[in-house]
Amino acid sequence: MPWSSWHWLIVVSLGATWILDGLEVTLAGAVGGILTRHETLGLSATQVGASATCYLAGAVLGALLFGYGTDRFGRKKFFFITVAVYLIGTALSAFSWNFCSYALFRAITGAGIGGEYAAINSAIDELIPARVRGRVDLIINGSYWIGAAMGAAGTLLLLNPRYVPTWLGWRCAFGIGATLGLIVIFFRRWIPESPRWLMIHGRNLEAEEIVAEVERKIMGTKRSAVIDRRYSEILPTRIRTRTHTPWREIWDAIVHEHRRRSFLGFVLMSTQAFFYNAIFFTYALVLMRFYNVPEQNVGGYLLPFALGNVLGPVLLGHLFDTIGRKQMITLTYGLAGILLALTGWLFHAGVLTAQTQTLAWTIIFFIASAAASSAYLTVSEIFPLEIRAVAIAIFYAIGTLAGGVGAPVLFGWIIGTGSITALFIGYLVAAALMIFGAAIEAWIGVPAERRSLEHVAAPLSSKGL
Repeated sequence: MPWSSWHWLIVVSLGATWILDGLEVTLAGAVGGILTRHETLGLSATQVGASATCYLAGAVLGALLFGYGTDRFGRKKFFFITVAVYLIGTALSAFSWNFCSYALFRAITGAGIGGEYAAINSAIDELIPARVRGRVDLIINGSYWIGAAMGAAGTLLLLNPRYVPTWLGWRCAFGIGATLGLIVIFFRRWIPESPRWLMIHGRNLEAEEIVAEVERKIMGTKRSAVIDRRYSEILPTRIRTRTHTPWREIWDAIVHEHRRRSFLGFVLMSTQAFFYNAIFFTYALVLMRFYNVPEQNVGGYLLPFALGNVLGPVLLGHLFDTIGRKQMITLTYGLAGILLALTGWLFHAGVLTAQTQTLAWTIIFFIASAAASSAYLTVSEIFPLEIRAVAIAIFYAIGTLAGGVGAPVLFGWIIGTGSITALFIGYLVAAALMIFGAAIEAWIGVPAERRSLEHVAAPLSSKGL
């Protein structure tokens, strides 16, 4: 099919997940400094980091629970369930009264977002043409930073005591996410179930009706399809229908049959999770502690940082479909690690200001944003259809637990000590992990560019046929 307005509907409706996540993380990061004040929740720096960890822990549990449900009961059902959980969590966050309540509500919010990752990544890959799947996935994942920019802009108003009282502003900030969530639910009404999922589960007639309807919508305005000769060279895939995939078969596929791909997914997800969470969840604390930036001005420093993260996947995304997955993932992971190590050295030498530190981080994450997005792209492409969502969930969960959950607490504690040397060492660890991820990709990366999903990983249902 040629690219059409129908594809844009998919991108906007499903891609909003990352906008919401970016908004949530930015709001939590920006209000972190505010929440340490006695007229709000009076949290310590360690508790601010711990609340971010609770958000990530909730995302891990949500991804595992909703990821399995997405493969078992369908993509579309969980479009609405996961965003509803997110709405409840972010709305409750506005009514927190102490650390425990805030941490609990952030965990609920994270559960909704984690479930979204599994449900949405699998659906996008199954509905987007293979020739542009890489750039579309990267751009959608990069839209996280559109949400980050929205959150940063909102905090400039809501966290400024000249406009909104301090005790009220941070609570209103979480209302932004709830409002956007309602809009997302409205648009998702028009997104169909994945025809691939329907056929695996024996619902061929429904799958054919969806495909026919999409063809009518697209070919009604454009009469010529885009022909890729590679598709004509692939033999038809025969499958046995099934109601669900047993956990034993999931285990065998991930641990035994695709163990090299599993190791690749684990490394890419965990290294980028540590890299991002270590820096971004403590972004505000670094600016306030080491550069004396007033907490109400932190949002202004987040805007250029978010812009760099948005532009990275947009400007580099097409190279993942043309030059190739292995080459670009290796390059972006390695370069991000090298640049962070260099910036950490400049920070330790004391030659950076708040402005130049922000500029350096903006440049680093222009590259790192494309790298992190490619981790989600990789995991969603290299596993069979029947376990795609649960595989995304498992590697998101493992990667986040290994590389992300502890990072905010660790770096929050480091910043609390005020030790520049300790923070520099933390940055070097994050840089080394990204370089390690680049090496693993160069070794066992999968060239999935411009290939159908069934060609990259044959369905489990096709074994023996």
